[in-house]
Amino acid sequence: MSPSEATAEVTEVTEVRPSAGRHAVALFISELRLVFGRARTQVGLGVLAAVPLLIGIAIKLSGNDGGTEGFIGQVAGNGLFLIVASLGLSLPFFLPTAVTVISGESLAGEASLGTLRNLLTAPAGRSRLLAAKMVALTVFCLVATMTIWVSGLIVGFILFPVGDVLLLSGSTVSLGEGLLRALVIAVVISLSLLGLAAIGLFVSSLTSTPLAAMAATFGTFIVLGIMTAIPQLHAIHPWLLMYRWQSFADVLRDPPYWHDIGRNLLLQAGYVAVFYTAAWARITSRDIT
Repeated sequence: MSPSEATAEVTEVTEVRPSAGRHAVALFISELRLVFGRARTQVGLGVLAAVPLLIGIAIKLSGNDGGTEGFIGQVAGNGLFLIVASLGLSLPFFLPTAVTVISGESLAGEASLGTLRNLLTAPAGRSRLLAAKMVALTVFCLVATMTIWVSGLIVGFILFPVGDVLLLSGSTVSLGEGLLRALVIAVVISLSLLGLAAIGLFVSSLTSTPLAAMAATFGTFIVLGIMTAIPQLHAIHPWLLMYRWQSFADVLRDPPYWHDIGRNLLLQAGYVAVFYTAAWARITSRDIT
């Protein structure tokens, strides 16, 4: 090979790599537009934003906390706790429901519209398409959680007094540190939803009917929740998806207890690894129409 030919080959390779990178970025941006451009996504985010508003108005109209224990019982004294209370109340149902809808539609929705076949034959490739879907789901989990966080912040600061934050350990921290801890809680909760998102992505790869994928994903979530509530199954509880979801409260201790939070996030990573791999095996080995 002559020097000029070698130089031409190197130039061609360097030109292809940036092009592939730009295509991956374009695919990711397209996925975000698809996810957040759907009417059901916008309606879902609106419902999530309404949760702190409804809780705040109910507490305000009652004139006190009603003797309620936990985070709700502290909202009337410090509006910052409306953020934590709203996130805690949304975690068992509202947030998982939103995730099952979006993840169940991720691939099945494309298949039902007939666009998935074109995407699979595009230069992006199947693996890159699946990665873009998973990243978009991750962004949605964070946006859904932060929607509640921002709404709780606004409503809490408008309706209730705010000040130094009394932690679960009995110590007090400044309002700024309290907001930072609430932000960490939101991130922990969003990461806790990734295992469910990966399950939905896998189920979505098995069918071309979005409603069926959503129902199957939500059904799986319900079954896992029932199993978590059965004491006789305590031996497998540590391996169930939502067993340590409530560990986010440990952020409000002094110092924060990271042990259960870390184990929860490690478990979510395991679910993501298993079901993302299963979705990859499915989408790379079969034709999907």
